[in-house]
Amino acid sequence: MTAQAGVAGLRGEAGRLWWLSAALLTCLVARLAVLIAFPSVFAFEQSGAIHGSEAYDAYAQNLLTTGVYGRVAGAPDAAIPPLYSYVLAAVYALFGRGYWQVGLFHTLLDCLSIYFLIGIGARLFDWRVGVLAGFAYALYPYLIFQNLTLIDTPLFMALMHGFLWCVVRLRERRSLAMGVLGGAFLALAALTRPVIVPLAPLAALWFLFRLNLWEAARRLLPVAAVSALLVAPWLAWTHQVYGAFVPIATNGGMNFWFGNNPLTIPLVRAGYHPQWIRPEAPLRTEDTRLANDDLYQLAFAYLRQNPQDIPELLWVKFLAYWSVDVFPMRNPIVGAQPFLNSDGALRFRTEGGESFAPVTIGADDPVAAYSEPLFDLIGRWVHRLYFGALLLLALSGIALSLRRWREVSLIWFAQLAMTAFYVIYIPATRYRVPTDPLLFLFSAFAALWAFERLRSSRGQHGKTA
Repeated sequence: MTAQAGVAGLRGEAGRLWWLSAALLTCLVARLAVLIAFPSVFAFEQSGAIHGSEAYDAYAQNLLTTGVYGRVAGAPDAAIPPLYSYVLAAVYALFGRGYWQVGLFHTLLDCLSIYFLIGIGARLFDWRVGVLAGFAYALYPYLIFQNLTLIDTPLFMALMHGFLWCVVRLRERRSLAMGVLGGAFLALAALTRPVIVPLAPLAALWFLFRLNLWEAARRLLPVAAVSALLVAPWLAWTHQVYGAFVPIATNGGMNFWFGNNPLTIPLVRAGYHPQWIRPEAPLRTEDTRLANDDLYQLAFAYLRQNPQDIPELLWVKFLAYWSVDVFPMRNPIVGAQPFLNSDGALRFRTEGGESFAPVTIGADDPVAAYSEPLFDLIGRWVHRLYFGALLLLALSGIALSLRRWREVSLIWFAQLAMTAFYVIYIPATRYRVPTDPLLFLFSAFAALWAFERLRSSRGQHGKTA
């Protein structure tokens, strides 16, 4: 068989299925290896230390014991978006509560995301780009670790990639099934992380780059209708609980205040996430919706009184969001409150009044594991090299694919929507990584472009020789 025939075979249906299977198997093996290698980190049911978010675990257990969605057993609330807690409760009910159950479920979600990613890449670029990006996702060190913890990221990623996969196919051909499925993915993603909502109108705009307004509306109407129908019951329930409209959850004000208060700039510049601070002003904590409103008002008051800080706020948060390092880079001692010294230096104060310079977190917190050499030194350098190289390739791929803007602009929109949201609110690497695999499509395009040029130049050299 000649080399050309071999390549042609790999491009056939059997070859594509083989490469898809290889990418999914790589995803599975990498995650199983990490689960086996680090049980002390992930075995939350044994250690009691939950990496990710213990809130989801509390909500899931309360759902199973009381049937009521709330952080306090039997007391309903909508402090965080609901879907992941409901899904986690179903996993606990069917398979038991444990890190293997969570890890294997999340691995299946990652495999589903990779399937969708390869499909998106195949249609916007070609199948090789999709497959190469799928391998980059499967071996992405940060995602391997994060998506094995108890966190909503893998569910959100599967739903977001599923939505975009449906959108791409729907623009190619009108299909009621794709419209209904796309609407379901959009609604469920919004019930996991509402951050996806700004992406929906941008996806609709993307349709207009190839279709007229009437045809775009015909294809997208089922998406809008189904998503609205699926979200409506939750909005009705939250209205019943709070007596007012609640846009999915009541944690938006907290995140907005974290990203827009007098300590945001010094904390983010020093490598800290502002989630450790609490406002000095009193909040109406008896009701999470009222506390949410109070936090929004505090943040808006700061912005109104300090408009000169807004450009620096946006720039500092943008740099943190797109940092090649893992952000946050540091964590303070639990319970310590940050403040600015008379000389403007950032310091922390304990409840006992002791003042100290920024340090890493106390050993009694689960996040302390990230200060150990395996994570803080080796892990961070692996991430810098892996993501940094793919980011540079992606920037090249964006430039090389500009003439295909009618197709690839959907990926631009996904990045722009997420970046704008988190720069307005508060950034972290874990908030950015759901869209990193989409960025890797550009990385794959640039890598394949370079490979083709290298192969072509070698071929020309061989002929002249």
